[in-house]
Amino acid sequence: MCPGMIPRQDKEGSSLKEEVLINIGKIVGTYGYQGMVRIMPLTDFPERFKKLKTVILWQNGNAKEVMVEVARSHGESYLLKLQGIDSLELAKDYRNALLKIDESQLYPLPAGHYYHFQLQGLSVYDEEKGCLGELTEVLETGANDVYVVQSPEYGEILLPAIKDVILEVNLAEKIMRVRLLPGLIEL
Repeated sequence: MCPGMIPRQDKEGSSLKEEVLINIGKIVGTYGYQGMVRIMPLTDFPERFKKLKTVILWQNGNAKEVMVEVARSHGESYLLKLQGIDSLELAKDYRNALLKIDESQLYPLPAGHYYHFQLQGLSVYDEEKGCLGELTEVLETGANDVYVVQSPEYGEILLPAIKDVILEVNLAEKIMRVRLLPGLIEL
């Protein structure tokens, strides 16, 4: 963390904390009368639904791990039969609930590629200006992602996620080292 920055506080709550869980889908509807739910994938790997054995059902701040009994694709969505949801009426109660997984269940990415949640919260250091601030958001654009850095000194900085700018990402130390292109920070 950059000197002078205030660390974010952890939220209190259930034993499963939302910030350590990753969204992979959202229940957007029901299918049939046996309690099957229709899932909108929130993952780049929707095929994961066919292999899921358990998933964390997150609704109104409450987490519950449930077994996945059946999973199959259905157009752009997936249909899941979750243990304990055995009727259309009960399935309707879970509309807009999120399906989450633990970080240990993530698909591995190639070297040099990161999940957005892994980058958020990193302290960003420029090789000339030192600590710029904290990476707070990743914007997906057509050509490349853009990292939003909140800087106490420079305000909001938009960094293109390209090799000329991003020199190093060290998740263990929670640091990103960058080389600013001319004009990225206006003084």
